[in-house]
Amino acid sequence: MSKVDLSTSVGPLSLENPVMSAAGTSGHGAELRGYIDLSEIGCIVVKSLAHFSWDGNPAPRIVGAGPGMLNSVGLQGPGIDRWKREFLPDLVASGAKVIISVWGQTIEDFALARAAIEDLPDTVVAVEVNISCPNIEDRSNMFAHSALATHEVIKQFGGYRLPVFAKLSPNTHQLIEIAQSAMDAGATGLTLVNTLLGMRIDTRTRRPSLGAFRGGLSGASIRPVAVRSIYDVYEAIPNVPIIGVGGVSTGLEAIELVLAGASAVEVGTATFVEPRAMARVLAEIEQWCEENSVSAFSELIGAAHGA
Repeated sequence: MSKVDLSTSVGPLSLENPVMSAAGTSGHGAELRGYIDLSEIGCIVVKSLAHFSWDGNPAPRIVGAGPGMLNSVGLQGPGIDRWKREFLPDLVASGAKVIISVWGQTIEDFALARAAIEDLPDTVVAVEVNISCPNIEDRSNMFAHSALATHEVIKQFGGYRLPVFAKLSPNTHQLIEIAQSAMDAGATGLTLVNTLLGMRIDTRTRRPSLGAFRGGLSGASIRPVAVRSIYDVYEAIPNVPIIGVGGVSTGLEAIELVLAGASAVEVGTATFVEPRAMARVLAEIEQWCEENSVSAFSELIGAAHGA
């Protein structure tokens, strides 16, 4: 048996280990159950859901971008009520801990999403409020680019019985102010970061490669941005609970985000290439801790900031 205590706490959310899936990268349900034991992953974060169904963006929706990819799926989803009926039962049966990710186009949409998730089973342990996805049709509607708008969205979840994490965008020079606004509005913690806005052009057709022209860049290319964002926010708001995400495909890369200030990490793009990536990343974290005489994972959180 391992001598490493891999348990972690992200605010009041206690997890057996720090590895999670990133919203939008493993579907709405238990799609990865054929590859890994979902009950052995810290948490499964489902693809973002609105209180209404949504068709998403036109194809093509995904294109390669160096070591990563651009996606403009556009938040396609069945809506929360249908998700509860058709997708959630498989997650319950898998034994996974689940975080539901929600989104909306208006403040009222978020209020209605909150109302729709009042009756979730104990399998669901937290909500991630996605106010930063760059793939909706009206990009001026990205709440996470405004401290005031962020505050108004998170207020809709005031008094919610489960921990609430605000997923923020790195596409702003006001990240710290927006992070503080989310916490002031009652967020339990933060998820840092979402994708970077990007674009590719097909030199053969001389047209944008994605059906929606622009998309979210994910993968290895954005990891330094995630590290910097986590470090900056943790430095400005000491001990703020952070879930780190962005370009993690190995245990070492996960540990880098943790040293910057994350208490848990999400694995996303790597899963497209390797459906078992989360399990491997977790094993590599444990191995690194054993090799470096780290008896408890929690010792690493924010260690890059010194005493």
